[in-house]
Amino acid sequence: MIDSRTAGVAASAAVQTEDAAVVSAVPVRGETSLLRLPQWRRLIAFGFLLLAEFFYSWAWNTVDVLRPLLRSSLGLTLTQAGSAYSAQSAGALIGALSIGQLADRLGKRNMLVVVMAGYGLMLLAGTLVSTYTGLLLQRFVLGLFLGGSFPVVVGTYVDLFRPAVRGKLASAINATFSLAVITLGFAFGHLGKHGWHTLLWAGGLPPVLLAGLAYLAVPQSERAVRSAGTKLPIAELFTPALRRQTFLLAIMTGLNFFAYQAFSGWVTTYLLTVRHLTAAGVAHLLAAQFTGNILGGFFWGTVSDRFGRRSGAVGFFITAVAIIAYLTIPTNQGLLSMLGGLYGFTLSASVIWGPWLAELYPPHLKSTASSIFNWGRLVSFFSPLITGMLAEHFGLQVGMLVSSIVFVVAACIWLSLPETLTDRSAKIEVNP
Repeated sequence: MIDSRTAGVAASAAVQTEDAAVVSAVPVRGETSLLRLPQWRRLIAFGFLLLAEFFYSWAWNTVDVLRPLLRSSLGLTLTQAGSAYSAQSAGALIGALSIGQLADRLGKRNMLVVVMAGYGLMLLAGTLVSTYTGLLLQRFVLGLFLGGSFPVVVGTYVDLFRPAVRGKLASAINATFSLAVITLGFAFGHLGKHGWHTLLWAGGLPPVLLAGLAYLAVPQSERAVRSAGTKLPIAELFTPALRRQTFLLAIMTGLNFFAYQAFSGWVTTYLLTVRHLTAAGVAHLLAAQFTGNILGGFFWGTVSDRFGRRSGAVGFFITAVAIIAYLTIPTNQGLLSMLGGLYGFTLSASVIWGPWLAELYPPHLKSTASSIFNWGRLVSFFSPLITGMLAEHFGLQVGMLVSSIVFVVAACIWLSLPETLTDRSAKIEVNP
């Protein structure tokens, strides 16, 4: 196993240029300070991060799960309903770019409090939305805080634990995300068209009330600031040695979000309007999908800790096949549940991306580098617009099938990027 300093150096060396070695060699402060804390203290902090992740997931996925009800309530077209996700993604991109850098400069714990309170309040604001314009504005501002959540959470637990267990920790984060979607799906199934604003209250109020507890639960790491170099952390990601890697990562994450939104973003609408299932039936299929996602997350996280961060690319190839089968088989709830579970299982191969992004760059850029995950939302911004137009002209099935091709392209890019967990590092025994 390697510590976080070695991980930063090894990741830069993987770029195979002298420039990268120079970047990683700049001394930083506090990069291993949290590893000296007792394990129970670090686990408490991680538990709080799981709590934050649950409500982040709830807030984020309301734009998809509640899409049919938002469309009906506001009288929206398919394209307009999909554009709510685009507005949220645009906000998330800006939030990721700004909050990730602020976390590296002002402290991850401080920004965790900000994002939790922010996305909680903005989800509650959704209960006041009564127009299409208001929906776009509310989702955009909500996205600002949601986009900052991922780099803050990842940057925090990467500071707390060593590389050989980060895949498993990412699996727990993924499981919490999926558990929130399952809970939201069942709540949607029981409430149906009545009282769906309750789902916004249930997801928005708790993070507002809990945000301040971060100062008790999460230890503050020393701010890792370079002694020399550029003023903006994000500029360091575009140095000559790292520029190509950064662009490829942004494209890969963008294709992932595009494909996910092209399929998962419409699946509730597809099952209700094309397959003509009941709300309760849809809830059970969503539960199967995200149960598969939870199980797959632990599988792929363990695989990535054992065989490396690029090993999960095979999951995306299987995901593409599962999507084609899901959209072409006859309407049979048992078969749809099985294929939905397989889709969720293989989709979760990307669970390692958070720690991997942090490992690919020097230690003082952990949160900024992790924010690349959300840069991909610039590409995904167009997904609901494109798939919505395809759906209106050729049917929802055709629009959703596009995701299969996109997942294959993303997998090919994944395989072309550097590995950070080397054979040597995987064999060295250390405490988590």
